[in-house]
Parts: sequence; structure tokens; C-alpha cells
Amino acid sequence: MSKLEQVLILEPSGELKFKGPFTEVVTSNLKLNNPTDKRVCFKVKTTAPRRYCVRPNSGVVEPSSSINVSVMLQPFDYDPQEKNKHKFMVQSMFAPEGGIDNETMINMWKDADQTQLMDSKLKCVFELPPEALQALAKGKTNVFKLETSTPPPRKSVSAPSIVKRVPARPIKNDLDAAKEAKEVVAVPPVKPNIPKPSPEAKRSVTQEATVAVKAVNVGSSASDSDMKKVLDECRRLQAEVSKLQAENAQIKDDGLRQRKATPSDNQTFTTEFAPVAQRSAIPPVLYLLAALILGFIIGKFIL
Repeated sequence: MSKLEQVLILEPSGELKFKGPFTEVVTSNLKLNNPTDKRVCFKVKTTAPRRYCVRPNSGVVEPSSSINVSVMLQPFDYDPQEKNKHKFMVQSMFAPEGGIDNETMINMWKDADQTQLMDSKLKCVFELPPEALQALAKGKTNVFKLETSTPPPRKSVSAPSIVKRVPARPIKNDLDAAKEAKEVVAVPPVKPNIPKPSPEAKRSVTQEATVAVKAVNVGSSASDSDMKKVLDECRRLQAEVSKLQAENAQIKDDGLRQRKATPSDNQTFTTEFAPVAQRSAIPPVLYLLAALILGFIIGKFIL
């Protein structure tokens, strides 16, 4: 099946030229023209993606308009005898209706129908300036290599020595020469000069510590005295409560005695109901106990 003919007009149409020297970035421009009345999507591919940088590498060309694509060749060591096989391909297809963002563009190229794609191929051509051609004719090939600057040699800096040499005395004879040889003396370490505290300072520190201890003792004694006062107050209140209870009991006894001493107006009435009064003379504690036992038995049966 034959492919569709490319609707975009490429300038240049067959090859991209890059002019050296190639010790720095070399840029070649590619113009894409859309003569149709429809929007056209494009995408630029290459066989050497690490050697080139393309901006923009994809996009949309509006109807009856054009767009410029910059193809930047990265610096490298050019070898004239090496055969150049770098190529570019511009793919295109008609854009769908509606807005197109980056995600839509990626999905559109991923799911594109291969029969609807159009493409154009371009070769890469490396051209040399006249001075580079003359150098090549003379056999100089180092002009095409990248300049690499070597760092200057580091100077060795010797650390200051802490060793002191004692000058030798004049030699009188062999024995004196053996005794009075050069000696190496190490400089003793310097001790930090820390001032000692004066007696007045020691006295002031001791006095402050004593005052702090006394303050703590006073605080503790004050708290002990407060506790004693609280305990005494509690004992006094307990004694008053006991006294009031005793007075209350005494008042009850006096009331009972007075009731027994004074005859009541309802003596006849109460006498007529003596049997009932005798039955009701059972202590209330027994009624309470009986109610508790009865409630316990009923609760046991229910549960």
C-alpha cells in the first residue's frame, strides 16, 4: 500500500547542512510550510538522538502558515575520513478536531494509523570552512578536535614545622664533634592560662549556697507547720461533731421521758386498738430484713 504524499513543504527539502568547525554547537534551521486549509501535526525524528537537539521536535502547523525548527549539532571531534550517516525524518498527519495539548499529542502519535502518516527524509551534510580545508590539505587534523585545557600543576605547600633546630657549636675535635652534634628540640605545648578563682569569689559562692539551703529549710519548716495546723483543725471539728451527737442523743432521751410522764388525751382510743398496736410494735429493721430476703428470692427466680 502506497503512503500518502507529504503535504508539508520543507525548506531545505533534501539535506541539512552544518558548517564547521565543530568545536562548538552548530545550528541548522528547517522551515515547515502548510499550504492546506487544515491543521497538520508534525514530529521530527533522527538516527542519532544523542548528537542533536531539536526545538520544537513536535507540534501543529496552522493552515496557510509555517513554523521554524532549529536543529542543533552538539560539539564533537570531527574526523574528515569518517563517513556521515546521520539522517532526519519529518512525519506529519492531519490534526483532529478540537484542542490539542501535550498529552493528546502523545496519545495521538501512539495510536496513529500508519496508513495516514506522511513523512520526508533529510540527510545531514558537514561542511568545512576554507581555512579548515587548507589545514586538512597540509595534513593538520588537530584543528577539528575539541580543546581541552589541562589544569596547572599544583604547588606543594609544606606545613610549617614546629621543630626547632639548635645551631651547632664550632667543632674542636672528634670527641667534641660527637658530643656537640646538632640536636632537635621539640617546642613544648602551650598550656592555656586559666585564672584561679580568688578567695573572695569562693567565699561569695559559699555564702550564696548557704542562703539557698536555709531558704529550702525554711520552706520545708513552714509547710510542716501548716500541716500541723490543718491536722489540729480536723481534730477540733471531729470533737465538736462528737459533742453534737451526744447532745442530740440526750435530747431524744429527755423527750421520751417527758412523753411517758405526761398522760395523753387519746389514751382510750389507743387502748381500743391495743392488739393492732402490739402487732405494729415489731422493729422496722425486721421489716427491712424480710423485704431484702423476699427481693433476693424473687430476683433469683426471675434470673
